[in-house]
Amino acid sequence: MTAAPGGLTHIGASGEAHMVDVSAKNDTVRVAVAEGFVRMNPGTLATIMAGNAKKGDVIGSARIAGIMAAKQTSNLIPLCHPLMLSKVTVDIAEDPALPGLRVEATVKLTGKTGVEMEALTAVSVTCLTIYDMAKAVDKTMEIGGIRVLEKSGGKSGDFRHPERN
Repeated sequence: MTAAPGGLTHIGASGEAHMVDVSAKNDTVRVAVAEGFVRMNPGTLATIMAGNAKKGDVIGSARIAGIMAAKQTSNLIPLCHPLMLSKVTVDIAEDPALPGLRVEATVKLTGKTGVEMEALTAVSVTCLTIYDMAKAVDKTMEIGGIRVLEKSGGKSGDFRHPERN
């Protein structure tokens, strides 16, 4: 298959969608880190941090949802390869400056393709779960800032977002 003009590897020369053939690639250790946030009213943040949300443990539930989502990325995003992930972590931290919660996901494997989509999916679903569990208290919450912070491994090399601390 020849890539479409512009180097889009999932699109053939005549515009048809394809799953990229990664069989000739070498297995390498691949890691991706993504982040996002949920901005909310200070009272909502206080309720979550105190563990007083009516639906239960918001942070614990959101972390599990994010991990589960990373493992299901190929079922959610067309043309993503099913991957045998070796590590998924989801960290959720209070950020009074937002105010809200910051989410960071790290995904790792040894394989032929990267894990950026899995890290982004983990962050997205974690943020959505936070929203779902706290929406009865605060319908004005905002999800944003979802992006890849860094990735390593593979032919394209390493990447670090210029704003990465």
